[in-house]
Amino acid sequence: MAEYKLELKNVSKSFPGVKALDHVNLAVRPGTVHALMGENGAGKSTLMKCLFGIYHMDEGEIYLDGEKVTISNPDDAMKKGVAMVHQELQPVLARNIAENMYLGRFPVHKYGPLQVIDHKTMFEETEKWLKELGLDYNPKALLSSLSIGQMQMVEIAKAVSHEAKVIIFDEPTSSLSDKEVDFLFKVMNDLRDRGVSMIYISHKMDEIKRISDDITIMRDGTYIGTWRAAEMSTEDIITKMVGRELTQIYPDHDHEIGDVVLEAEHVTSILPKSFKDCTFNVRKGEILGFGGLVGAQRTELMEGIFGIRHLAEGTVKVDGKEVKIKRPKDAMDAGIGMITEDRRGNGIFGCLSIKDNVGISIYNKHLEAGFVLNHPEINHIVDDSIKQLSIKTPSMQQHIENLSGGNQQKVIVARWLANDPEILIMDEPTRGIDIGAKHEIYEIMETLARQGKAIIMISSEMPELLGMADRVYVMCNGKITGEITDKEDMTQEKVMTFATQF
Repeated sequence: MAEYKLELKNVSKSFPGVKALDHVNLAVRPGTVHALMGENGAGKSTLMKCLFGIYHMDEGEIYLDGEKVTISNPDDAMKKGVAMVHQELQPVLARNIAENMYLGRFPVHKYGPLQVIDHKTMFEETEKWLKELGLDYNPKALLSSLSIGQMQMVEIAKAVSHEAKVIIFDEPTSSLSDKEVDFLFKVMNDLRDRGVSMIYISHKMDEIKRISDDITIMRDGTYIGTWRAAEMSTEDIITKMVGRELTQIYPDHDHEIGDVVLEAEHVTSILPKSFKDCTFNVRKGEILGFGGLVGAQRTELMEGIFGIRHLAEGTVKVDGKEVKIKRPKDAMDAGIGMITEDRRGNGIFGCLSIKDNVGISIYNKHLEAGFVLNHPEINHIVDDSIKQLSIKTPSMQQHIENLSGGNQQKVIVARWLANDPEILIMDEPTRGIDIGAKHEIYEIMETLARQGKAIIMISSEMPELLGMADRVYVMCNGKITGEITDKEDMTQEKVMTFATQF
């Protein structure tokens, strides 16, 4: 039996203007969970896409069970026993669970030259694999009826149904609740017991320490090293990832809190099962946290304030004056900005450049003769943003879809910094971002607070919520169930008490 289930040797990959991978190595033992770690832009996802046949390597070799193989495309990868659960789901919402699981490989009846999908077999096989993972889903249910977390579990069931020898998990828990994470780890432990090897990409240190056997760390497209997880402390991992020691994740609070700048009074969604009768305020120079469990309607409430969703009742005031917000432009005109939770779905413009993604919020402010864009001025603003946020890119003309997820998130932050709002709503601002980049985002939030900006931060990461917020509101089932004003009272237990007050 080969010592390693999978080996990648001297893998290199370049894109126009940037070398994404520079002779990277990876060796995964049989029946283990192998964590692949590094800052955003380190090359983790690129390496996995080379393994899965999405990208073609410029150099390098792949070995499975000691035998050299060539993987030409994802279908070829799955046939050779390699499956991948992607960070960004691409579900076919209008089709059912079974059709999504067997997309591209439907079982068929052959009638001479004709082929007809064998729905009976497909539904039976889907039910078998769902039960195998302990998922009580109806194979005929439309995918659109599931939560994001449930869709993620269907994607995992799809990978397992290939009876893969190696499964790649790319940020699988970014949209999962704590309960769903526990269930995922149970599934992974069962797979490990069956001898399946797994590559696990995550920025969440507690998950890495909890589930992984080995850890490989990459930095700037290069291989740093591989260690047994039990031998690595969180501090060791961070230092090797960022190439420097981060002595303090959360910056010191050195901002002064002023007068109330935004008030929401008794705001209620036009939809019946959403937020209702919510009253809160935020002050100048304050970082206001919103906590709660998945489904608490925190995002929906903020989208209501920003004009993405319609309000049935309630008022919104900025600097004491009522404002009518029926669309996002009304909110922007009132000095409100919003970084959305789903960067892929409603954050980035994938086919546009970094310049356009940053500049789109300020183009109307930089016109000559009323209709000609002042490109030198815009270039200066975008260039400053790239430097300020350490966005890894060869140039501002690079398409944003070619950046890592974390660098895409930084571009969205840069867009709103360029727009200079007085009130900035940040919905899960560090989701999918590595520890070094998180620290940079926190520093920017602190800088904005010192400038007197009001920040509303939604976060599902409890340490982040407690470490950054001056004050916290907690929601449950569409209602604000508690407010914590004293920093000493701001504990995980207190937040969870309010978060479960149905």
